[in-house]
Amino acid sequence: VAFSTVPFAPDPDFVDRPAILAWVRDKCAGAGARAALVGLGGVGKSQLALQYAHSIRDASPQTFVFWVHASTPARFEEAYRNIADRLDLPERSDPKANVLRLVSDWLRDETNGRWLMVVDNVDDVKTFFPSQKCQRDKTDSSAQIAQTPLVTYLPQSRNGAILVTSRSKDVAERLAGGYNKTKEVLVMNEDEGLQLLRKKLRDPLIKESAVKLLHALDCIPLAVTQAAAYINRRARMTVAGYLKEFQKNSKKRESLLNWDAGELRRDTSASNSVVTTWQMSFEQIRHERRSAAELLLLMSFFNPQGIPESTLRRYSSDAAGAADAESGEEVHSAFEEDLDTLQAYSLMSMTADSDTCEMHALVQFCTQVWLSSFSNTEQWEQRFVALMAQELPSGEYKNWAKCQQLLPHVEPLFESEPDARETLKAWAQVLTNAAWYLCVQGNYSAAQLIAAKALAARDKTVEPNSQQTLVSVEVLAMVLRYQGKYEDAEKL
Repeated sequence: VAFSTVPFAPDPDFVDRPAILAWVRDKCAGAGARAALVGLGGVGKSQLALQYAHSIRDASPQTFVFWVHASTPARFEEAYRNIADRLDLPERSDPKANVLRLVSDWLRDETNGRWLMVVDNVDDVKTFFPSQKCQRDKTDSSAQIAQTPLVTYLPQSRNGAILVTSRSKDVAERLAGGYNKTKEVLVMNEDEGLQLLRKKLRDPLIKESAVKLLHALDCIPLAVTQAAAYINRRARMTVAGYLKEFQKNSKKRESLLNWDAGELRRDTSASNSVVTTWQMSFEQIRHERRSAAELLLLMSFFNPQGIPESTLRRYSSDAAGAADAESGEEVHSAFEEDLDTLQAYSLMSMTADSDTCEMHALVQFCTQVWLSSFSNTEQWEQRFVALMAQELPSGEYKNWAKCQQLLPHVEPLFESEPDARETLKAWAQVLTNAAWYLCVQGNYSAAQLIAAKALAARDKTVEPNSQQTLVSVEVLAMVLRYQGKYEDAEKL
């Protein structure tokens, strides 16, 4: 008799995402079908797979439905042993038996009937595709299991279908069999987010406050669910109150995003904290490709929208040059691979014209929280300021396009004067050029304020008659003249 090993009941709060589920149904319909849902941690991949698994079981009770946790080889083997027990396979209790092979052989036997397998949370490529060295290094007593790649035990059987969930596009494509068999799960749209929040909250919501909260949380389902659980736990907490707390300061935001109330329909090994969930991806990237992780850290200091690829490329080139690394062509290839890695984990995306990148603001914030856990945040802030000093040009007409592109990224720097002398010099350079551009664009009050800050910083770091100081003086004088403050300009 067919059965299901799906460990979670159907979710009464599930928000339908019909286009994705229709795609899954289509891709999993054929003989020996494989498909994969891929996306950022917490966007709802497993919940969609869970909904699909239950729909198959409801529509076709004669179909076996297997749920395999696959975050580690041990979890995968545990799931297969559970399946072997449920199938009552002979020899499964034999200490010498390869249980993975027993289950795989059963799955290949078409006389056993139809089956669907959900392989959930496959994030590490080495789980299913270990390197030759990893295989040689195995010393497990069950050598036959240890030395055989786990992908071998996922049969391509005409009577079965496999649905994979993963944060890694690389893993998803390799397990599903190609790009056209993977579907990226994005964050919810506003209507879907409102539905989820409305279902999760104990009390009726006020739409205006709810929409603001959804935007603050980037409509990420896990973050929305986490916020709703927090609100429900506190008798006097409201959506507006949570939003106020969330926006109070970075420490409070980190505390809220780290809060874990538990979730009945998530694997017990998976955190319900947004910060922890994403830090697993960050650590995986740092393990796989350190330069990509460092690029992510740098990107967390930009405005989340419109990050210029050329600026990132310059940073990577300078970093490689400082390490005396590769030739120009190799540096270019390495940079492209870094971007591909970050895109593969859905942590950033390229815009349609492909010369700027985008990130979720929440991803940036959690990246900086992660950074503070193992490195000096100030060091990365200094790198960002130094890069902006190189990249932001003067406010001359020929530079207006680039100034406009970089202005949103340097604006947060205006409020915080750095302590380190070299960084202060770079900061003064950024402010001088920003003031120049703002002045010629007619934003005189802002230009005057930051031009004065730039000049004060110059006085602390360079000689009074240096070229840098003279430029800062001239920019401030120009701003004053544009406002008709000729006497003040002359005094400079």
